[in-house]
Amino acid sequence: MSEYLLTASGVSKRFPGVVALDKVLLSIRRGEVHALLGENGAGKSTLLKILSGAYHQDSGTLELDGEVLRHQSPFERQRLGIVTVYQESSLMPNMSVAENIFIGREPSRANFVNWTAMQKAASQALARLDLRVDPRTPVHSLSVAEQQLVEIARALTMNAKLIILDEPTASLSDREVRKLHQIVRDLKSQGISTIYVTHRLNEVTDICDRFTVLRDGKYVGDGEVAQTTIDQIIRMMVGRNVEYLQGVHHQGGDVVLRIEGLTRVKRLPRPQAVLLRQMSLEIRKAEILGLAGLVGAGRTDFVRALFGAEAYDSGNCYLDGKQVQIKTPTDAIDFGIALVPEDRKQQGLFLTQSVRQNITLPSLKRLCVWAYFVSRRAEDELVEQFRKSLRIRMPSQEVMVGTLSGGNQQKIVLARCMALKPKVLIVDEPTRGIDVGAKAEVHQLLRNLVSEGTAVVVISSELPEILSLCDRVVTVKEGHITGEMPVAEATEEKLMKLMTLGIGETHVHAGVELA
Repeated sequence: MSEYLLTASGVSKRFPGVVALDKVLLSIRRGEVHALLGENGAGKSTLLKILSGAYHQDSGTLELDGEVLRHQSPFERQRLGIVTVYQESSLMPNMSVAENIFIGREPSRANFVNWTAMQKAASQALARLDLRVDPRTPVHSLSVAEQQLVEIARALTMNAKLIILDEPTASLSDREVRKLHQIVRDLKSQGISTIYVTHRLNEVTDICDRFTVLRDGKYVGDGEVAQTTIDQIIRMMVGRNVEYLQGVHHQGGDVVLRIEGLTRVKRLPRPQAVLLRQMSLEIRKAEILGLAGLVGAGRTDFVRALFGAEAYDSGNCYLDGKQVQIKTPTDAIDFGIALVPEDRKQQGLFLTQSVRQNITLPSLKRLCVWAYFVSRRAEDELVEQFRKSLRIRMPSQEVMVGTLSGGNQQKIVLARCMALKPKVLIVDEPTRGIDVGAKAEVHQLLRNLVSEGTAVVVISSELPEILSLCDRVVTVKEGHITGEMPVAEATEEKLMKLMTLGIGETHVHAGVELA
């Protein structure tokens, strides 16, 4: 028996006007965790879809357990033992968690679905991930992170030889990441191989045995993680050295937006919506404010209520000292508030529209000439400006956004909000799915906005990102603000303590403990 479970040799794939993969090589050993690395647009997602059966290669061969893989469907590949958890959710939103986990494989009795057995098995799979969700809960009511864990639970219930995890921790908290890593180690001990795609290179050294790097659709090289440094991997990925600039932290200027006592006591149609309790916050000009908290703490619910995307029951908002009513996202945009949402696919993009339309849509009013006629030249110039500054990889401005990689889609949402030149820019997980080279560039773009006077609010599940990017940090737990301090006084340990405080325990404000 060969030591390799799966091999790909000379795999190529073309799309109209694009060579997505050019004679790519990949080899996966039995019972190993293998990192597949590369910048956005390097060809990782295309290769994963070929392995899963969603795409078929134009040339090259795939072998699993020494047998050549023909052009099987995704369902047939699953039966052969290749299970994929994609970066973008593939769940059925109107079906329950249990139905999604066992779709097409429902336990039956006398030709009828055995609902009791299915819900029990689903509960056991969820328990392995420490996800406390009723298996009867509709998937659309879950957060992005919870949906990701449901997909992983589905993979765990299959008799898999190879599990492909595409950015599995992009929207998970540190605690959930550690739990997932333990699950991957358990799978390894059972002889199950894992292909692990991530832009968080610290995860490569934490969990992976070997790696393969792609760049511009081509195989660059592979190696043993233990024998390679992170700097070497980065150079292979981007073809250059990447410098991370530690920003100069500022105290901020005048208060541009003040929120007093924002409260939500009624449940929304989403059962998992977090109740907001007397949340008060000041957002200052020329400052990056970080919101830190575990997944489900209420950070996203708070900023969506502030943006008018979700209702709240009480509380006041003051913009430049004047009270304002923000009932809808249109109100927020008119007041100079922009939001980059957590879920770009469901809340941030028109997937069947072009890059040009997605970037320029909210800015059309200022791109008009002669009243209601939009200047196509002005549109093209705006899109080209952000294509260069954010390094968006696309064949043309007219390509459909849904065909781009997840990282490039994220950059397009960022470009659209930046194009509005807002007074307050809220970015929920700004570098989710963005590669190591572009991450530093996005950070610098946010700092440039601050230097021009924009107030920026950042939600990030990565505490190192909060500490390196932000000027001031506010911690949130269960819909409460539990602490606030300048980033100069903050450490990961301090923030984690505040993020896990029980309600009614000691809070911290500006480094001073409050009873």
